[in-house]
Amino acid sequence: MPDEIITLARVKSGELNFCTGCKSYHLSFNNLFFSLNAKEFIRLKEYINDIEVDYWEYKYSCTSLKRKIPLPSAQDNLIIMFNRQEIKELMFLLNYTQHKNSFPSFYLETDDIDYEFLIN
Repeated sequence: MPDEIITLARVKSGELNFCTGCKSYHLSFNNLFFSLNAKEFIRLKEYINDIEVDYWEYKYSCTSLKRKIPLPSAQDNLIIMFNRQEIKELMFLLNYTQHKNSFPSFYLETDDIDYEFLIN
């Protein structure tokens, strides 16, 4: 039987797939790609679900960073940064079993849209 890639969840910024051959989860999100075994997937899911978004946004409120929520990596000098909307989308992807066959139940706020409006 050939390997099959099953799409488990999809949002605007990425999708979560499962490979039946290698038994791994493939999470593509913006320009990031994670290949995770079951244990790594569960650990990432727990970490993302436990992030205190308000704390990190407050901590980095005085910086010019657009993305203020850190996701540390095993490499000490590499920290992946996210904004509130991206964390919501990641939570939706990682918690796919709670909302099978449904669309994300969150909407964009005007602050979530990174767009420079120019009046001619």
